Order: sequence, then structure tokens, then C-alpha cells
Amino acid sequence: MIKREIVRTKDVTKVYRMGSEEVHALKGISITIDAGEYISIMGPSGSGKSTFFNMIGGLDKPTVGEVYIDEVDIAQLDVYELAWLRCRKIGYIFQTFNLIPVMTALENITLPMIFAGMTSEDANDKGKTLLEKVGLGERLHHRPFELSGGQQQRVAIARALANDPAIILADEPTGNLDLKTGHEIIELLNELKETRGVTIITATHDMKMLDASDRVLWLEDGLIKRIQSRSQLKIQIGSIDGKEE
Repeated sequence: MIKREIVRTKDVTKVYRMGSEEVHALKGISITIDAGEYISIMGPSGSGKSTFFNMIGGLDKPTVGEVYIDEVDIAQLDVYELAWLRCRKIGYIFQTFNLIPVMTALENITLPMIFAGMTSEDANDKGKTLLEKVGLGERLHHRPFELSGGQQQRVAIARALANDPAIILADEPTGNLDLKTGHEIIELLNELKETRGVTIITATHDMKMLDASDRVLWLEDGLIKRIQSRSQLKIQIGSIDGKEE
């Protein structure tokens, strides 16, 4: 199978100014991610993983360096071009779900489709299909406060799929979930990768992500410490869980 590059970063550096101080969050990160890969970005707090995650998602721009999505340098896009790309190329899943509380599960999912120009009828039909896909076909008209944390995260995953993105960016998608529900969310993300060819990129502290990942990018102090493939991670998983592989 021929691999196709979907994300490429080149010497990405990010410097934040806090008064007279400069904080170097990223210090020159270069990586290539192929379409259909499951990548986990891991590292301690302050390592730069959330900052790098935001660069890939077009939520922030590098101070120096380049970020390419499908060979488009997103740092060079204007506000409207960037909004178009984010709407159609990238689906976002956040730790805090970020659902609109006054809207039902179905309404939360159809909103990005309507923004993208789909008719209400088509958006409703597709929204129902997506909710059924994530196991919430009977919760269409429930609002977020009527759903458990795991159910809210499933709605967020369905919303991320609304416009058939090539990439799903998941920021600590299991961070607010119990162990069992966290496993279910990881399995669902992995299924999307296998069945739809979606590229999954997650910033996480959750070691359960290791077994689903094709590669893990370990960051430390704004730099890539190491990159490991799944075959290299098996020993790591065994040592973390205290089990033989």
C-alpha cells in the first residue's frame, strides 16, 4: 500500500512573551504523518504537546517554521481560508467535550454541517447516522446535561466526523472518563482509523493510548525526545501495566 503524507511540520518553533520574559514552548519540531496513521503525542505537563497539537490543528501559528496539511502551508492562510480548511479537513475532540449545552445531541452534530453548506434535512439524516455509529441512536434529542461523560464524548466524536474530515485531532479524549469508558473511546477511534482511513492525532497522558497507536511522539522541553512505533512500544506497555506481553 502506497503511503500518502497528510501532515508535515518543519522546524516548528513557538515563543510566547510574558512581560519581559520569553517562553520557548517549541524549539524546532519536524515530523511527517501519513494518512491513516494513529499518532499519540505524549509528554509531561509543560513538554509542549498541547502547543504542538494546536499548531497541527491550525488553532495557533508557529513563531518560526512551517505546518503543512495536504501540502498546504496553513501558517500562510488568512482567517477565512484557515476556517474553511478546519471546517472541512479537521475534526476536533476536546477533553471537556465543548458541546453547546442548550442544543440536543443531534443539533450539536448538525451545526458544523450546516456551516459547511449542507441543507438541514441532509444534515439531520447524516447526524442520525453518525449518532447510531457511536451507539447513541436513541439519544438524539438529549441535551449534554442528560448524558454521561462517555456519552458526551461519543457525541463529540460524531460531531468531529460531521464533515468527513481527513484528520481527527483529539486532545486528552479520555481525560475525564473512567477506565472502562476510556477503553471504549480508544477502541472507537481505532475503528474509525481502520474503517474510514481517518488519521488520528491525539495529545494525551493516557498510557492506554499506546496499544492503539501506530507511533508515539514523545516530547520533552519543547523537543522531540524519541519516536516509537507500535512494535517498539510492546515492552513499554508491559512495563507500565506490569504484565507480560
